[in-house]
Amino acid sequence: METVKNPVIAIGLDAAEPSLLEKWMSQGYLKTLSHLRQQGIYGRLQNFRDSNVETAWTTFATGCSPQKTGLWAHMGLREGTYNFETRAAYDFQEYSPFYALGEDYRVVTFDVPQVRLTDKINGLQVAAWGAHSPQVESGSLPEPLFQELIDKHGASPALHKDYAVCLDLKSTLKVAERLHTGIARRSATCQDLLTRETWDLFLTVFNDSHSGGHLFWQLSQPDHPLYEALRQGVSHDPLLEIYQAMDRAIGEILTKAPDNADVVIFSAHGMGPATIDLPSFVFLPEFLYRFSFPGKWGLGYGKTSDPLPPPFTKMKGNWWERHLWGTKYDPNPIRRFLRRETPSRLFKVIEPLLDSTQESDLISPFQLARQGEQVVPWNPAQWYKLMWPSMKAFALPSFAEGYIRINLQGREPQGIVAPSDYHALCDEICQKLYALKDARKGIPMVKRIVRTRQDPNQRDPKLPDADLIVVWQEDYATDVMDSPDYGRFGPLPPYRAGSHRPEGFILACGSGIEPGSSLSAGHVLDLAPTFLTLMGAPIPEYLEGKPLPLRMSQPVDYVAKT
Repeated sequence: METVKNPVIAIGLDAAEPSLLEKWMSQGYLKTLSHLRQQGIYGRLQNFRDSNVETAWTTFATGCSPQKTGLWAHMGLREGTYNFETRAAYDFQEYSPFYALGEDYRVVTFDVPQVRLTDKINGLQVAAWGAHSPQVESGSLPEPLFQELIDKHGASPALHKDYAVCLDLKSTLKVAERLHTGIARRSATCQDLLTRETWDLFLTVFNDSHSGGHLFWQLSQPDHPLYEALRQGVSHDPLLEIYQAMDRAIGEILTKAPDNADVVIFSAHGMGPATIDLPSFVFLPEFLYRFSFPGKWGLGYGKTSDPLPPPFTKMKGNWWERHLWGTKYDPNPIRRFLRRETPSRLFKVIEPLLDSTQESDLISPFQLARQGEQVVPWNPAQWYKLMWPSMKAFALPSFAEGYIRINLQGREPQGIVAPSDYHALCDEICQKLYALKDARKGIPMVKRIVRTRQDPNQRDPKLPDADLIVVWQEDYATDVMDSPDYGRFGPLPPYRAGSHRPEGFILACGSGIEPGSSLSAGHVLDLAPTFLTLMGAPIPEYLEGKPLPLRMSQPVDYVAKT
């Protein structure tokens, strides 16, 4: 049978949550997507359950798992030191983007997150126009194209400005305005690029469902514990409005698509209430501090016997790291008071003196910033870095799951854990982690713990920096945690309202695709071979997925991944 080769229009919705999409399509809010659903095939896609947050777009672009690429996070330890560094995007040297097909295919990519420009693509490329956490510099090939498009259609006002503390409604809603402007400008830019010629593949990714999920979940979804308290502060559902704006923009873009185009809408992972931020940012580094130094406390100490105060719904000045630093344990009551209660303008003046007058074992985010620390100085895991050489294990700064590094002799410069004690220490840490519970619900905090090394002396550069990966429960957005060994952690205010879930989706319509049909199984690894199949392009042997059976004539040969 001759391979059907139609133009492929692929539009990603970064971290769009399938359950929201399905609900809002059924309720008639997303008219374009509802129409495409009626005309085509739809299914959910699995991603890796313990490594999808930082790796989703590298997995999509390469068609390879983190185990194969070695890309686990965009930050990491510099080998042989305790220094943390930014690694940015995968280098794509071993595995190229699947659409780097050389001269035989004409391809345009606009704002695909975390993918570097490459001369292996015959067409147009624009990087870091408005993507959430793009991990690459803004630019294009050919080079003048980036500025040409901005001059003609405008820049994205949300690039590197799509974040705010979720309790700060004023700042959060300002971000919403930037996202709406960016959606309109993306639509105009994509229509322009799409009509410049007939492409074999046109690929763009909306960043707004990612940014909006982090910022607006508590204002949209009743499963967030702050929904009842904060929803009354807005007159609309800002997350729904973002999805509706993307839906309209998709419709506008598709008016310029060739009649014979195959259209694919997809996401590589999803979103839910934030169950990662406080556990990975704060609770895990503090847990390991208390584990290494019994009887000492760093941040957010409380007694499990104390009555629980209600969750935070606002902060002084909405300065998240200032609030957290104000919970630092200090035997001096005057310093405790000043660190917690001093007005912000005065605090900036006294903080260098305040935290230099004691033998502090934690380093403040403000001092890290003064020292020129470029790697997330606001992330509390960094505040413990001076103590890492003295700790049995420490938490690596993470935007994803909890990452634990054993302070191993012969690997770390001042390692204190003998290789012979490695597995026993991992066992002990895991046992104590599994005993952690959400203080409000009583549910276990830890869903599972992944051990990344069978032998402590393994030095494979493709292994993650973490020896243990802690996968947190996903049922409830925890703000306070109890340990039978180390007391209470929190309550603390949330940073983001939403965090990632491992399910994405695919929605496709075109020639030979049965209207209203459904996929029973699929994985994000399958997207690359699926797009190549639609394009009639060869599939490299190293791809780990299989083409999804979108067309009625396509044989079903699929085994679900875990």
